[in-house]
Amino acid sequence: MNTKRNISLRLRLAIIFSLISAVLFALMGAYVYGSLKSEVSLRDDQSLLGRVDRIQAIIQDNQNIEALKRQPELYDNMMGNKENLLWIVNADATVLIAVNPVGVAMPDVNTLVPPRLFSVGTEPPARMTWATVGEGDTALMVIAGKVLTERNSMMAAYSRNLMMAWLLGVLLTFVVGWEAARRGLKPLLYLSKQAAAIGPHELKLRVDEGSQPQELQAVSAALNSMLARLEEGYNKLSQFSEDLAHEMRTPLNNLMIQNQLALSQSPTLTGYEQLLESQQEEYERLSRMIDNMLFLARAEKQDTVLHYEQVDLYTLSQQLAEYFEGMAQERGMRIAIQATGVLQADTLLLRRCVANLLANAIRYGEPHTVVLLRTSTGALGTDVVVSNQGPPIDSHHLPKLFDRFYRCDASRSRPDDSGGLGLAIVKSIMQMHGGEVLASSTQTETEFTLRFPTYTQ
Repeated sequence: MNTKRNISLRLRLAIIFSLISAVLFALMGAYVYGSLKSEVSLRDDQSLLGRVDRIQAIIQDNQNIEALKRQPELYDNMMGNKENLLWIVNADATVLIAVNPVGVAMPDVNTLVPPRLFSVGTEPPARMTWATVGEGDTALMVIAGKVLTERNSMMAAYSRNLMMAWLLGVLLTFVVGWEAARRGLKPLLYLSKQAAAIGPHELKLRVDEGSQPQELQAVSAALNSMLARLEEGYNKLSQFSEDLAHEMRTPLNNLMIQNQLALSQSPTLTGYEQLLESQQEEYERLSRMIDNMLFLARAEKQDTVLHYEQVDLYTLSQQLAEYFEGMAQERGMRIAIQATGVLQADTLLLRRCVANLLANAIRYGEPHTVVLLRTSTGALGTDVVVSNQGPPIDSHHLPKLFDRFYRCDASRSRPDDSGGLGLAIVKSIMQMHGGEVLASSTQTETEFTLRFPTYTQ
């Protein structure tokens, strides 16, 4: 059971679009938030440093610190709001002036070391800086600070706004992606409707490649190619069914007619013997046809295992010539052997393949001529060639010779032939070996070539 959920392509695209947008928006928001936070911190630090510098100048212009103590409102006005802090401390750590509206604890002056800017993690948090004025017993330390409560609240509000904008942006991109996917997938829907209209009786129909976008043109071309193969296979299957019915009807009709004649006449021992002999020929013909059909059906399976061996072509040719010698002599023909070399192939299949070609050459060759069996090796592989002399085969027949049940002339059918499957078997055997079979015919000679690849594994 397939537990994987089938999510629509439209939803997948919308989700992917949203995820990409979410990552991009998050990165952009983090960058903007970080930049703003850095800029605000930098401005606050510059403000603190500038404030300390101004207070230093005031203190230096007013040598009498007692006069400064009498004007604390001067510093309150300088601070400007309740978040600003100021302490002026003398050399013995006595606080001379303190501006601390929110009650932040003053840092220990004895622990203050560079750098001048530092943060205080108290509640509320603060950012501070310090500087010294004068030397010795008259030295003063100025400590200025700023409470970070307002700044932190502002950044928190800004962060929430960014989160809301991020969430809204992701939702909007999902909706936009959903609609964009719907519009973008319309050609695919149109393609599926065109494909759905094609059935067993409309295999000639094809998908319109020109109306498809560029990304779907390759799919349309592949679909049309598949439909062409299906149409070809369907036509071949229909033709095969017709040819099979025709081929099997002939021997069955012969058997029925012979039985009907036997039943209509007075039975005699001689008549029964002739009837049985005639029927035996028809049974053998049916048996050969069925065996050939079974072989072709098994050969078409992709898991067929070949038993490769080193085959001596001369020895194999001599054995086949001896086997067909009687058949050749009946027609006054002779088999000539010009075979040499070694071929790596399945011995039984190779023997059957060459035997079919020899039988075909003897059966349809001109009487009192020579059937030649020869071999040659070239750049394209090893060729096993069977040629016979006789009337030519028309060029329009040559491409169809290896189709099942195909005959150039049905009248040339003989009781001992292969039922129109001999050359089809040859083609299947060569395909199993990764090779090919070729046929050519001239005014005086017909030649069949079995071409095995150089390296057959």
